[in-house]
Amino acid sequence: MTAPVTTEHSTTEHGTTEHGSAEGKLVVRVLSALLREDVVGLRTRSTVVERPDGRWLRLPVGAADGAPGDDDALLLPVGDDGYQCELAARLPLLQRESDGARFLTCDAILATLAQLADPTDRAGFDAFAEECRQTLVTVRLHDATRDEAATGLTGRYGSSPAAWTGLAGGLAHDTLAARLDHPVYPTGRGRLGLTDDQLRLYAPEFHPTLALRTLALPRDAVTVQGPDTWLSPSAAGLPELEGTHLALPVHPLTFGAPLMEALRATGLEGRAVLAERAHPEVVPTLSMRTVALTSDPALHLKLPLATATLGLRNRRTIKPGTLVDGAAGQRLIETVIAREPRFRETILHADETRYAHAGHELLAVLCRRYPAGLDNAVVLPMAALLSRAPDGRLLCDHLAERFYGGRTTTLLDAVLTLLFDWQTTLFGYGIALESHQQNISLVLDEHAHRPRLRLLLKDNDGPRINTARMRSALGQQAPDPAEFDDARIFGDSDGPVVDLFTTITVHLCAGAYAFGLARHGRAPLDVLLRLVRDRLGEAVARLGTGPGEPGNVLRRQVLDAARLPVKAMVSAGTLLTKERSGAADINKHYTTGPNYLLPGV
Repeated sequence: MTAPVTTEHSTTEHGTTEHGSAEGKLVVRVLSALLREDVVGLRTRSTVVERPDGRWLRLPVGAADGAPGDDDALLLPVGDDGYQCELAARLPLLQRESDGARFLTCDAILATLAQLADPTDRAGFDAFAEECRQTLVTVRLHDATRDEAATGLTGRYGSSPAAWTGLAGGLAHDTLAARLDHPVYPTGRGRLGLTDDQLRLYAPEFHPTLALRTLALPRDAVTVQGPDTWLSPSAAGLPELEGTHLALPVHPLTFGAPLMEALRATGLEGRAVLAERAHPEVVPTLSMRTVALTSDPALHLKLPLATATLGLRNRRTIKPGTLVDGAAGQRLIETVIAREPRFRETILHADETRYAHAGHELLAVLCRRYPAGLDNAVVLPMAALLSRAPDGRLLCDHLAERFYGGRTTTLLDAVLTLLFDWQTTLFGYGIALESHQQNISLVLDEHAHRPRLRLLLKDNDGPRINTARMRSALGQQAPDPAEFDDARIFGDSDGPVVDLFTTITVHLCAGAYAFGLARHGRAPLDVLLRLVRDRLGEAVARLGTGPGEPGNVLRRQVLDAARLPVKAMVSAGTLLTKERSGAADINKHYTTGPNYLLPGV
């Protein structure tokens, strides 16, 4: 082990930032993510250095002046973490050993680390630096408009978010969630290429009302699933095209140059008609590209956007094949629920069987219809649970106060019990869903004088399925893989299914809340992690734990595993090309981290 480094020499600071500022917080999140994903060997090539203020990692970088035998190093102060990585970055941030130079901004840190990367990867570091800059602008905008947003929500929906009911009230909960950081991806609030004005006009954190545009295309150019009455040109003010064309709604951010480029690419430029009338009026949901009709909040339109979130390559367009997969995934879930009566009243699903596209990822739309009967229920994405209500309190505390006697951990217990029962049951059928915090909504109301919790699902276009296990469980009801577009969905082993179950259901929908509530002082971390393990263990036990049975697989590979798969989102999404990362799917590219569910960890 290298001896502790002294700081008696002069110090140069590259970039300046206040530690408690928006940029200071972002820098710590970015460094922690790079450490977790072992970017340039930060985790595996470093050695531990003990200093008076705690642990540091020392990463050799070679001689600063190229002289042999005069190796320099980067020093990173770290502390205990445990959520997907043993360690996390801390203040006073990255330093160079030879001269004590400190790198305090994302630009300075990424420029320094890029020099250690393969030359073919350096463009990815530049792209991630831009992502950080965009995110910092957005976070500062959020900070500056916090009171304005809170006043707008309370004026429209009332002072208590636990009384924001129905799918219209759910849009207000989306606004709260949009102002919260992603639990893993450090620049989750950034949207590449959008200005402050565009965010105010179209982003869910500002709860704007906007009007869509309409593009009429010849019928023979459009693939439609389900009835096409919702694509009527007359509703867009083009009655003369009724019968010959179909009218696709277009998001205003896509309406200009991106749309014209798509029309040229498909040979439709001279055959398309752009309606002058802006219609209908909508409100953005948490995903931003999906909007809810103000006249009918149960009807959502998912529209392609020419931007990216959670990584440069995570474009917000809509590949036509994902529409096919979403509808097929919905049918599969409905098949399982029909065989599992206890979920018929507790697992709800949006209908995603109506869609249209013209063979291009910017010429597509999904028409999503939510189930009826939710007007008196509180409907919120899981992603909103740890958000700040207008009065500054956590949203989950408001919900616990109304439904669970003020006991936030009891609310979490109820969520985990149903979530794990449902997701482990799916695993028994060989299925794991990409049902992360944005794709699962909680539905809370009173039923028979008791609190009732249900889960509302959407966006099931990216599952992983063990074909053999699914066919064994469903028999003739098992779908043909040809019903899906993406061949990566199906495999002949449990491995990809376990990876998705762990990274989505365990990490994002359970572990994130244990660590988050502990951070907010709602209960000790060990108590909350024991709750997660106990509820998952109970659900796993219902599957049977004999050799080869699904419960045995989950016990060995999740509950009792030494390490767990962890998404390497920054590497696959921005830093590395697919060729360099080897990621067949940028949202399912993994490294490993500690198993925080092990007893005594």
